[in-house]
Amino acid sequence: MNTMNRRDFLNLMAAGGGAVFASGLAGCAGMASSGKAAREDFYFVQMSDLHWGYKGPDNPDALITLGKAVDSVNALDMPPEFIIFTGDITHTTDDPAERRRRMREARGIIAGLKVRKLYFMPGEHDASLDRGAAFKEIFGATHYSFEYDGIHFVVVDNVSDPGGKIGDEQLSWLKDDLGKVSPALPIVVFTHRPLFDLVPKWDWATRDGAEAIKILLPYPNVTVFYGHIHQEHHHMTGHIAHHAAKSLIFPLPAPGSQEKRTPLPWDPAAPYRGLGFREVDATPSTASYGIHEFPVVRT
Repeated sequence: MNTMNRRDFLNLMAAGGGAVFASGLAGCAGMASSGKAAREDFYFVQMSDLHWGYKGPDNPDALITLGKAVDSVNALDMPPEFIIFTGDITHTTDDPAERRRRMREARGIIAGLKVRKLYFMPGEHDASLDRGAAFKEIFGATHYSFEYDGIHFVVVDNVSDPGGKIGDEQLSWLKDDLGKVSPALPIVVFTHRPLFDLVPKWDWATRDGAEAIKILLPYPNVTVFYGHIHQEHHHMTGHIAHHAAKSLIFPLPAPGSQEKRTPLPWDPAAPYRGLGFREVDATPSTASYGIHEFPVVRT
């Protein structure tokens, strides 16, 4: 059994000249979760906005980008404990049969990832037209929670409602779920849309996201990871840090920087610019997280 933990490995790589980037982000550190002995560090990978089934000039390599991302993750120096896909696994279609075909095809490619555990959640492209019916058939529940090595993880579905809401029933579930957790336990929340109003006119918001944040605020160690906006972005609501992930299909413009959220043009000289996935190093004993961004193609 390998007894070297993730952080020791990163430190060794940095000392030996390895290309490792770690950022200490505001809001990612908190008080110790308990008086128990420190738990082992671990890391997971967040992948988002694959849009499998997309065809167009914004990514003429759409049929091979996901496969390249799978190869890049598999080439990481150490495998992650788990990988979570934060929505828009497929590109929207009005055809229910085509929607299911795209989901099965995407899942088949994703199955090539060399990882212990995969977690999935929908984006609006996956779920808003049928309230998540196809997604549930192929990937499972759209909202749920799990614990891993001293951290409580919560997946919140803010896309299956076509109005862009979480909904009273799920908000009640969230409150009940967190009510069973020690207040000092670190909490990580995954959503697709941002819970706060980033750019509402671009659909970069959750209509009842403020209610979810109200439920989360009493807990001292909460961090939110989301997708949807196709770029890295960091935001604070009180002591809660929110971190958006890059897309695996095409980047979108900076929040509110233009009238419409049209994709950034494909650059043949740098074909995967703005696309990527991230590692998140977790230290449960201090409720801190180190975020490492990687491009789709690692050179």
